[in-house]
Amino acid sequence: MENYSVKADGNGAIDVNGQVSPVTYTVSLRQGKGQSYEIDIRLMAPRDWLLQRGFERDAVLVSQGGARIPVYHDGVNHHDKGRLDPVAAISIELTARDDSCISEDDLMRKFPELDGAGIG
Repeated sequence: MENYSVKADGNGAIDVNGQVSPVTYTVSLRQGKGQSYEIDIRLMAPRDWLLQRGFERDAVLVSQGGARIPVYHDGVNHHDKGRLDPVAAISIELTARDDSCISEDDLMRKFPELDGAGIG
């Protein structure tokens, strides 16, 4: 059972087909059993910027700590085999879930924006 939830904002970059742009994102952390952690990542990206770079469903977030994290758009505004629809909302939410951190040290290395957020 999850014990608590912590949120922090980070500054990184979004990479779509090798084209990169600065982006802010939110990291939400929940501690599971033992030293396991579940991290949810959310960011908003401009629809037109994504479409101009050939975005279909996924991109890569380069986090503040340098980790490369695949992020996905799970919305219903798709056509042509899952490609983002040009009439979708002007800002598109991209999300990811990461459960690879198995210690607080590992967590802080991967997500330094959580430092000082009351973990532990």
